Amino acid sequence: MSNSPRIALVTGGSRGLGRSTVEALARRGVTSIFTYNSNRAEADKVVALAGQVGARAIALQLDTGATAGFEAFATELQIALATLGADRIDYLINNAGTSSAMGFLSADEAELDALYAVHVKGVFFLTQRLAPLIRDGGRIVNISSGLTRVTMANRAAYATMKAAVETMTRYMAFELGPRGIAVNCVAPGAIATDFSGGAVRDNPAVASAIADITALGRPGVADDIGPMIAALLSEDNRWVNGQRIEVSGGMRL
Repeated sequence: MSNSPRIALVTGGSRGLGRSTVEALARRGVTSIFTYNSNRAEADKVVALAGQVGARAIALQLDTGATAGFEAFATELQIALATLGADRIDYLINNAGTSSAMGFLSADEAELDALYAVHVKGVFFLTQRLAPLIRDGGRIVNISSGLTRVTMANRAAYATMKAAVETMTRYMAFELGPRGIAVNCVAPGAIATDFSGGAVRDNPAVASAIADITALGRPGVADDIGPMIAALLSEDNRWVNGQRIEVSGGMRL
């Protein structure tokens, strides 16, 4: 890795786990270019938070489920990099995602297609398009879910998409290995954020049920995940590659 300032691209960085990741990277002196889908005001707050710890962050709009926009986004990314005096990113964190409460028997084809567009097709083709802009020796982290290991009601479609991400991660690691790029997958457990309509954060019964099946006795929070991702991207973890790392506090051990 170069000694020049490190730069990360974080998709879905304006809220939740992505926001926590940008903040954790900022505390480590990493500049972030992050994407937001529609809420520019929240994105601006994240830029300000990074600045408060002395790091720079740049927000770019992107719908990660619309592959037709990826070419234009790559151009925007290169322009943003030029303002930083760089032409490559060091890290790519594929975090952007949507929730779903769709079970197998109740599955709707249109909703399944929308999930696929964001979680599988979007991650696949955005990473493919940005691969030339990742520095040799860089890192990629894809976000999966604890739901690929344990089953819960009304999560069949979402978990299926994340299972695809885990397999994709291994193939990315295999094909990008000759460039020294390590690719890993982080699988959070149930996290108290606004994801899934704030179900874990705002529903005491759900939070209690999660606590009961978690060895450490509580649901996760966003700041259990962002700093872990930042640590995984460090040189200390350079030999970790092609792995699924669950970060769930010991859910259903």
